[in-house]
Amino acid sequence: MKLLQINSTLGVGSTGRIVEDLGAFLLANDGESFVAFGRSARKSRSNTIKLGTKLDQLNHWFQTRAFDTHGFHSKRATAKLIDQIPAINPDVIHLHNLHGYYLNVELLFDFLKSYGKPVIWTLHDCWAFTGHCCYYERVGCDKWKTQCHTCPLLFLYPESIGLDNSKNNFIRKKASFQGLGNLRIITVSKWLESQVKQSFLKEYSVQTIYNGIDLDIFKPKDQVYTKNKLGLSAYKIILGVANEWSDGKGLGVFLEIAKSLGNDYRIVLIGLSEKQIESLPQNILGFQKTKNLQEVVDFYNAADVFVSPSTAETFGMVVAEALSCGTPCVVNDSSALPELVNPEVGEVVSCHDVDKFHKAIVAVVNRGKKAYFEKCRKRAESLFGLQEHLNAYFNLYTNLID
Repeated sequence: MKLLQINSTLGVGSTGRIVEDLGAFLLANDGESFVAFGRSARKSRSNTIKLGTKLDQLNHWFQTRAFDTHGFHSKRATAKLIDQIPAINPDVIHLHNLHGYYLNVELLFDFLKSYGKPVIWTLHDCWAFTGHCCYYERVGCDKWKTQCHTCPLLFLYPESIGLDNSKNNFIRKKASFQGLGNLRIITVSKWLESQVKQSFLKEYSVQTIYNGIDLDIFKPKDQVYTKNKLGLSAYKIILGVANEWSDGKGLGVFLEIAKSLGNDYRIVLIGLSEKQIESLPQNILGFQKTKNLQEVVDFYNAADVFVSPSTAETFGMVVAEALSCGTPCVVNDSSALPELVNPEVGEVVSCHDVDKFHKAIVAVVNRGKKAYFEKCRKRAESLFGLQEHLNAYFNLYTNLID
């Protein structure tokens, strides 16, 4: 079996790690793996194709910022990729994030419609069926169901400080993405699957495959040991982790909760900027994003409760990682997060209701981590095991080829 994956990154970030894991799994099963990527990458076991130059990406970024036309540039880089695909002759083409300042989606889909090979598209966010944004839940927008226009989220990635081109983007995406007869869409949550079925992509077969967690890395450790190791043995730890903290991720909720916590509590937030760390109150400990997975695993294990007040999550990788380490979670009743957390492993509370978040956190901490520990780990094993995730995709590839 020969697989070609296309993604903005390789080995970096959650989608980049998924791409690398899938490629490595295929190689381990006597297949061939090729990955075309646009930006950040680490050394890979797959054959790699770098799309475009930094200058190409800078131009794409500038056009996006000025004219809100993300995904419709990088023609030369995309044409070069298209020229290489017949020589690779993949059995399956697996698309991931096509946004990221590196690819022209119109050229790519024109090619795929004529090429005829099976195509899988894993949607990790909502960009494919909106006129601009990746996540619309934070403002409760539903224009994507009919026709995007006058976008309220131009200030978010892929940010535009110039024109609002969301109406035309929606029309162009719809024309490009519809009508690919051999396309199968995979979503990373049942919630995202339900959204796709209400969008202009509803003509396609859609199924959910949850993201996989390496349970040999994200695993339980002794909480007393990890608290001592991190210098936090005197406190009850409330943990939050994000790639980038904003009000959409719930930073404001943590700041409000901190005002009413006792001295025996500490909030730990990972993924903050230097500027954000400088402005934190005394009972919030801030850390910048780290590439050291073992350090993050230690924090998950030291925590008494993991909290995600995020309003827009198509999966919730950090919640799944916390559960894998045996840590109960308190999450927002928004988007995909309620799929991950049931009463046996934590609490789900109303969107950004600070008082309810505070009460749920205290209730979970007072009940004690031991009451949740085994059920958290078992839930992670039953839903998010990496091996099961890889097997699901491998079986899908095989069925499509057959």
